[in-house]
Amino acid sequence: MFTLLQQTDYMVVLIIGLIVGYLSGLLGKGGSAVSTPALQIFAGVNPFYALASPLPAAITSTISATTVYSRQKLFNRKVIILGALFGIPATLVGAWLSKFLPGKTLMIMTAVFIVSIGSSLLISFLRKKTVDETPATEEITASHYKMIVFASMGIGLLAGLLANAGGVLFSSFFIKRLHMPIKQALACSILLSALLALPGAIAHWWLGHIDWNIALLLSLTAIPSSYLGAKTAVKMKSPLLEKLFACTLILFGVYDIIYTLMK
Repeated sequence: MFTLLQQTDYMVVLIIGLIVGYLSGLLGKGGSAVSTPALQIFAGVNPFYALASPLPAAITSTISATTVYSRQKLFNRKVIILGALFGIPATLVGAWLSKFLPGKTLMIMTAVFIVSIGSSLLISFLRKKTVDETPATEEITASHYKMIVFASMGIGLLAGLLANAGGVLFSSFFIKRLHMPIKQALACSILLSALLALPGAIAHWWLGHIDWNIALLLSLTAIPSSYLGAKTAVKMKSPLLEKLFACTLILFGVYDIIYTLMK
């Protein structure tokens, strides 16, 4: 462990924590998909630890951001409870399977899926002619429940396999399939990210995949920056936030594809 500490640039880890934390609060995601390659490329972190060490930070960053979203009454309790009920067990299964399955192909497939979602959302957002500031709602129709169950199981499985919190996939699903307003979708996804990151972090800690020195640094920097990111999101006009979210999905997806193919 001491050797690993000597090889890691911790000032860069702090900067990564600040940036990823802000993006987490702004875009309703845990941030693991961004911090994992960033830790390897810019901080020289061992790939073995870079994959799962950001998970504890995903918990702190999402909890910090939820304090902002809760004041705006953006949470849909039914969606969150149902998502956690089926997503958490699936996350544990995915984390257990991660030691048996090669992750490279799965990461590329997930990244391609994220790019396609981002492109589809961007096209639909650009076609919208009216300003959408739809208020958050608690209404979930019966036809949505089955979709939420299967989506939560699939996202949870991927979150466990790839050691991330699944926030990007949750928020995309809420917008695309449940037709949630953008701010409510981000609020629900970031809280679910925290709930899924907790069992994922415990499972990967048990498997020996977490460097707690890196996790602590990322967690401390993520708390204030994710709060600021969430504050930015709730103040931003919905059309601008929608386009920013879609473009970020495309950017992150392409980045993950290139990074995975090059490593």
